[in-house]
Amino acid sequence: MKQWFGVFLFLCCLTQLTAQSSPRNQRMNQKLANTILQKEDSLKKQFEAMHLTWPIKQMYVRSFKYDSQLEVWVRGQKNEAFKLFKTYNICALSGALGPKRIEGDYQVPEGFYYINVFKPNSNYHMSLGLNYPNASDLVLSDSSKPGADIYIHGSCVTVGCIPIQDAQIEEVYFLASYAHEHGQDFIPVHIFPIRYNVEKSKAFLAKATKDDVEYQKFSGRLKEVFDFFEQTKKIPLISINKKGEYVAL
Repeated sequence: MKQWFGVFLFLCCLTQLTAQSSPRNQRMNQKLANTILQKEDSLKKQFEAMHLTWPIKQMYVRSFKYDSQLEVWVRGQKNEAFKLFKTYNICALSGALGPKRIEGDYQVPEGFYYINVFKPNSNYHMSLGLNYPNASDLVLSDSSKPGADIYIHGSCVTVGCIPIQDAQIEEVYFLASYAHEHGQDFIPVHIFPIRYNVEKSKAFLAKATKDDVEYQKFSGRLKEVFDFFEQTKKIPLISINKKGEYVAL
C-alpha cells in the first residue's frame, strides 16, 4: 500500500508539467504507474552498481545526430560534476546535419533546449517535449512557420524528433520525472550535429559544411559548449545575442 501511495504522489507531481491531459487523467494513468513500479528497482540497482547517487537531483541529456546516440548524465548535488549514466542508440533518423529552420523540413533541431512537456499518453509510447523553437530559433528560423512539437520519444519512428526504444524511453522518462520532482525545473537537452572528439564524425561534418560558412560558424559555437563539458563535466552558461547566435559564457 505504501509503495502505491508513493506512485500516486509521484504522478500528482507530474500533473504540473503537462497540458496534454487533465490532472485526474495524469494521476490515474495506469501505464505510468506500472512503469514506475517496474523501473524504479532496476534503476536503483544500476545506480548502486555504478556508484551513482540515488535519488538523482539533476539530469543532463546530450544527443548526437550523425553518431545516432543519446546520453543521460546525472548528479546528486548542484555543485557536483555530472557523471554518465547511460548512452542510448537513436533508432531512427530524418533530415540531415544542420539546425531546424522551418516547419516540415524533417530536421532534428541542433542547439540548446530543455524538457518542457511530459506526455505519458503519447502515441509514441512516452514522450518528453523540448522547448523548440527557443529564443535562437525564433530569430534564425522562418518567422511564420518555424515548426514545433519536437520530442524525445519511443516507437522508433520520426519526422524530426529523437526516438529510442520503448524500454529506454521509460528509463529516461522516469529519471527526468524524478529530477523534476526533486527541484530541477529546467532539464537541459543539448543536440549536437556530431561528437566533436570522434575523427570519423569530424571528417563527415567538415565535408558537409565545406561550402557553408554560416553552418561552420553555427557548429563552432555548439562545439564550444561540447568542449567545455568534456573538460569540466559541468554545463556553461549559455546566452543568445541579438543575431540569435549562441554565446557560451
